Amino acid sequence: MPTLTLSEADLIAACVRGEHRAQRQLYDQLAGLMLTVCRRYLKRREDAEEALLLGFAKMFRALPNYRFEGSFEGWVRRIMVNEALMQLRQRELMTVSFEEFVQPESLAVTAATADTALQAEDLMSLLGTLPAGYRTVFNLYALEGYGHQEIAELLGISEGTSKSQLSKARAMLQRRIQFSAISTN
Repeated sequence: MPTLTLSEADLIAACVRGEHRAQRQLYDQLAGLMLTVCRRYLKRREDAEEALLLGFAKMFRALPNYRFEGSFEGWVRRIMVNEALMQLRQRELMTVSFEEFVQPESLAVTAATADTALQAEDLMSLLGTLPAGYRTVFNLYALEGYGHQEIAELLGISEGTSKSQLSKARAMLQRRIQFSAISTN
């Protein structure tokens, strides 16, 4: 039987009615992107997959309450980020690691060139090496577009701590990128 392509509103309505084909179609459309979102927060693929599945379960339960305000993908992304954060709290110690920390002022700022350009996969790998607290704040701020006040509320930290962890994450990433560029030459 041919697959029928539904508009986003029709697809959501069909999912709310409990139509399994529509639910599968919605899952298939969003799963790859949302797994990438979960992987930004959780180091192990298995943990990210669990967050994805739990996030989809929550999304399907909350779907009748979706108000069609803003982007549907953004609404789903927010659910996935929250689920990934819940998994992160359960699985990783969200502490700040100072052992590898270099003061941001001590890092030379180097303009990006073709020699230092990283592939997205390399950058994601470097992000995965950050301590959980740094990685989480960096992802929420730089990749998801949250402000420091929102991050503070989500993580139960102060706004100053959010800003500090972002600064430290950037410094650590910059140092690791510079090291990667040096070691590949």
